[in-house]
Amino acid sequence: MRPHIAVIDDDEKITALLRRSLAFEGYEVTTAPDGAEGLKQLAGRQADLVILDVMMPKMDGWEVCRRLREAGVASPVLMLTAKDDVTDRVRGLDLGADDYLVKPFALEELMARVRALLRRKSDKPESGGQYKYEDLLLDVDGRETLRNDRRIDLTAKEFDLLHLFMQNPKRVLSRDLIMERIWGYDYSGESNVLEVYVAMLRQKLEEGGEKRLIQTVRGAGYVLKGDS
Repeated sequence: MRPHIAVIDDDEKITALLRRSLAFEGYEVTTAPDGAEGLKQLAGRQADLVILDVMMPKMDGWEVCRRLREAGVASPVLMLTAKDDVTDRVRGLDLGADDYLVKPFALEELMARVRALLRRKSDKPESGGQYKYEDLLLDVDGRETLRNDRRIDLTAKEFDLLHLFMQNPKRVLSRDLIMERIWGYDYSGESNVLEVYVAMLRQKLEEGGEKRLIQTVRGAGYVLKGDS
C-alpha cells in the first residue's frame, strides 16, 4: 500500500506543487486548505505523514499539531514555517512536531525529509521493557518516564532521544550518531534542532531540582552520566 501523506496548507501554489511532486514519487496525497479541515480529514483517515503549514486561517499549524498529539496521533509531522525563527521552531517541536522546513524551500530537500521521516516510522521499534539509570526510570512499553517517582511528560521525539541515552549509559554519543538514530539523516551544520531537544529534555528531567544527567562533551557530543 502506498504511504498516505496529508498536506495541510492554505497556499494553493505550494499545495499543487506538493500534490504533483509527491504523487510522482508514488505517494498517495490528500490536501486541506486550512487547519480545521485538515483535522476533520485526519479524524476520518490517519496519514503516514502530515505536512503542516504554520500560518493558516481558522486554525494554525501549532494548534493542529497540539490536537493531533493530544488525540494520540503518532504520525510524523513536518511543519512548514514562513521564517527561520528559533521561537517558532521551538514551539513546533515542543508541541510534538518531528521536523521543520523554512519557506521558500528546495523541493529536493523536502523530499529527502519526507523519505527520512517515513523511514523512521517504518523502522521496527527497539525491544521494550524498562531502563533504569540512577533515579531515572524509562518504561518503553508504557511510554512512561519517572524520576524519583515523579512522572515526566515527554513528547514522542523527546522520549526517543532519552531512550537512546538510556540504552547507552556513560557512552559518549556523537551528534551525527544521534541525528541518524532519531531523525534518520543529518541536518545542516548550522541547525540547532538537537541542541533544542537536549535543552528541553534537561529542563523536564531537572524540574524537581534533580542533578543533571545528560552532559555535554565539548567537540564530541552528549553522554548520560551522573557526574555534574
